Amino acid sequence: MSSIDRYLSKALDAYPYNLEEVIESLDYALSGDNNNAATLCLYGRVYAEQLQDYVTAKAYFQDALAADMRAVFVYPYFIQLLIDFDEDVEAEKLIDFALTVKGIDKPLILSKLIILKEKLGQFKEAKRDIAKLKSIVLNDDYQVFMDKTEARIKVKKKQNSK
Repeated sequence: MSSIDRYLSKALDAYPYNLEEVIESLDYALSGDNNNAATLCLYGRVYAEQLQDYVTAKAYFQDALAADMRAVFVYPYFIQLLIDFDEDVEAEKLIDFALTVKGIDKPLILSKLIILKEKLGQFKEAKRDIAKLKSIVLNDDYQVFMDKTEARIKVKKKQNSK
């Protein structure tokens, strides 16, 4: 295991409970390789999830994908950041691209698309994407998500029709 991998492992182990250790380990990892997609992604997560610094988080996620476009672990976090900060068009473009990346967790990326469609009030499209999700899932991990989302959409549609 390289020293970069050791520092990244330490950072992952400490996240999110010991941010000081996380940042110290990430700094060491980046000093050894400033183009390590996993390190850049975790830095993006720190800024997005803990510090709510959208601009810095976005830059780290962009750098991670610039370092490795096939880093499938980056896409869900980056997409969620874009959704959370109302970058809806960019989120949809990234979702479309992510679905073409070999090895991507398609059900996870489709779930992000469903969240985006629900947020935008595109309920018919969201329901269509839920049906698509149902057709590709291979286990029960997404069942609660699909059931709750369908129920929420039903209530929202009813409220909007009044």
